[in-house]
Amino acid sequence: MLDLKVLRDAPDAVRRSQTVRGEDPSLVDAALAADEARRAAISAYEALRSEQKTLGKQVASTQGEAKQALLARTKELSGQVKRAEASARDTEAALSAIQLQLSNLVEPDAPVGSEKDFTVLEHVGTPRDFAAEGFEPRDHVDLGKLLAAIDVERGAKVSGARFFYLTGPGALLELALINVAVQQAVAAGFTPMVTPVLVKPPAMEGTGFLGQAAENVFHLEQDDFYLVGTSEVSLAAYHSDEILDAAALPLRYAGISTCFRREAGTYGKDTHGIIRVHQFDKIEMFSFCKPEDAVAEHQRLLTWEKQFLDHLELPYRVIDVATGDLGSSAARKYDIEAWIPTQGKYREVTSTSNCTEFQARRLGVRMRDGDRTSPVATLNGTLVAIPRIIVAILENHQQPDGSVRVPAPLQATLGTDVIRPR
Repeated sequence: MLDLKVLRDAPDAVRRSQTVRGEDPSLVDAALAADEARRAAISAYEALRSEQKTLGKQVASTQGEAKQALLARTKELSGQVKRAEASARDTEAALSAIQLQLSNLVEPDAPVGSEKDFTVLEHVGTPRDFAAEGFEPRDHVDLGKLLAAIDVERGAKVSGARFFYLTGPGALLELALINVAVQQAVAAGFTPMVTPVLVKPPAMEGTGFLGQAAENVFHLEQDDFYLVGTSEVSLAAYHSDEILDAAALPLRYAGISTCFRREAGTYGKDTHGIIRVHQFDKIEMFSFCKPEDAVAEHQRLLTWEKQFLDHLELPYRVIDVATGDLGSSAARKYDIEAWIPTQGKYREVTSTSNCTEFQARRLGVRMRDGDRTSPVATLNGTLVAIPRIIVAILENHQQPDGSVRVPAPLQATLGTDVIRPR
């Protein structure tokens, strides 16, 4: 959540942030009013409590009618103190409820606009000209059938739409991608973590996924657990309510997990194949760092994502996501989009977000630097989301006979440099 000091000292900046996100700027005034009410309630409670303590000391040394008057006032104060304390709690809760509705403060340089108003930062690699090579590229579903690597029909039979099986070389591709991603992450100083996929409500709320993203979260109502859509949730909550040693930062973790998304609001979109699915595996980078180091750390996460795609020899572009397309926790977000030949466009395969101190304040993750204790910054970045990367590999590295060339880092696990039709 936002720092109250920022709300008080720079309300116009917060209003602008809300506006460029396409969210309600009036929440800023509501939060300021709630903050004023809370401070007034606390002040009233503390004044009454102080008077109560003072009278309590006087009663012991007072006699006669004066003592009776003090006792009467003490009794009266007892009720007033209880009501004032309850009022302070209520105003605190009211302020917290409004704060939870406010999104993070966007970085000033983030492009303003809706989903289509992103800025392209760079293109890497050149998409193949299949026409010049003399053949029409097959899409990943046809290739998956031909190679016996993807089975969407039986996935739908067993679990419904947007589910799939990876079989044979498809399953080996996933294992190879996970192995290469983990090796790269470890070499970069990340601690690999196999994380829980079921979390309690505070973890999901603390990371900002019960706000605008709530419709895409699977909730197990009977047990009050949430299925994570990314291991970012489990990793962010790993140090909740802890104080970290500032000298030990950054702490970098690579989460290995299955992810679940309802894909609400995407009816009719990407129903063909495995681009938009309910369940998939992912390796997520996560960093706890000092707030003053967060911008530089964000660039490092982006660099590691680019390195991974470079190893897979995929053409891609990097975009600076527009303010209206940011998640509520993100102050800045970069996406990497791989070229998908049969769609004739770039599609998101990884992203990285700087969440500044927003999640840490919600989750109570702080650092101690000397005598000072303050929130840390949190950042996340997808190293590999399996289905979309498999789509990109199959379509970009296919050959005229339907075989697929295997990028060098994956060949050891698959035991071949070419996946051939079965």
